[in-house]
Amino acid sequence: MSISMSGQAEQIGETDDRDGKVRKIIHVDMDAFYASVEQRDNPELRGKPVAVGGSAARGVVAAASYEARAFGVRSALPSVTAKRRCPDLIFVKPRFEVYRAVSAQIRKVFAEHTDLIEPLSLDEAYLDVTENKQGIAIATEIAQIIRSRIKEVTGLNASAGISYCKFLAKMASDLNKPNGQAVITPARGPQFVAELPVKKFHGVGPATAAKMERLGILTGADLRAKSADFLRDHFGKSGGWYYRISRGIDNRQVEPNRERKSIGAEDTFAEDLIDLEPARQEVETLAAKVWRSCKGKALTGRTVTLKVKYADFQQITRSRTIDRGVVDADDLAAISTTLLEGLFPFEKGVRLLGVTLSSLEPEDAESIGQQLSLGLPDTQGPNRGTR
Repeated sequence: MSISMSGQAEQIGETDDRDGKVRKIIHVDMDAFYASVEQRDNPELRGKPVAVGGSAARGVVAAASYEARAFGVRSALPSVTAKRRCPDLIFVKPRFEVYRAVSAQIRKVFAEHTDLIEPLSLDEAYLDVTENKQGIAIATEIAQIIRSRIKEVTGLNASAGISYCKFLAKMASDLNKPNGQAVITPARGPQFVAELPVKKFHGVGPATAAKMERLGILTGADLRAKSADFLRDHFGKSGGWYYRISRGIDNRQVEPNRERKSIGAEDTFAEDLIDLEPARQEVETLAAKVWRSCKGKALTGRTVTLKVKYADFQQITRSRTIDRGVVDADDLAAISTTLLEGLFPFEKGVRLLGVTLSSLEPEDAESIGQQLSLGLPDTQGPNRGTR
């Protein structure tokens, strides 16, 4: 792929059709953030395979060090599977209060250069440095300064992607990990996208990638060859996005005050689920994934929604709103499972399950601690969801 690494001081920018400004976007992504914090704070863990998460039978890996990743250990992997892949794996309980404190230090570094900061989680963010506080013209130079400053302040490594739009900045930040950076210029953007497998596009999950493959779309070039009407017919509203991004066009602005309305996760299964127990296990895994994302953003929520898509593609949802924020992954899983049990026996095979938490609000550690002693609300009440 045609890219430029951090040593080359190429100027980047593309006109945003909405306001005529040239954009210089940096995506900063901390390297194995949770695990790196644990290795930083405990010298005995350095150089060893570390997984942040629970080691219990139903535990899930929240983050893995690069030593663990060499064995195929990844986030969202069941802990038993992770241990099987890496017998010497060391499990460490997450310390989200520490991760949030480090994240605040990193945010201060960002603020030394721009106020246009859009956090995606505790460990990554978009920065618009088109007009920056230091008056530095070269975005790659700003990224290098930020990464060096983060290392100085926190002792941790960060990678960065630099481009003229958010999509390509995000893709670039993965190109030279760990502890590196890459730039994709406007001249190289369309060709980079053309050569990129669609399964590696940010925002294209396994189910969508499989659908694209069935339609003969394997790369960005294949995607670009399809008409806007074709893509809308097969992918709905997302079709317009795929049409633009296949041409390297992404005019989304960095939004420092963007509020998330919900956090969710879903999975499409290779074989339809018929029995309750495997469906319950899938829901618990999804709930754990959603809660990790919530913790990373210091959010909780009061409305839990279960999404079910049957083998014939009929889709239904069931929701429940409680009078306080969800307190942990087990709480979220219990509410989601209760919604699932209300649909059993299933009308037909289940093709997809999804769990979403909405009515989001900032997590209050003190009130959460008080809620932990209260237990779940009465989950036998009426469902609020509809077909």
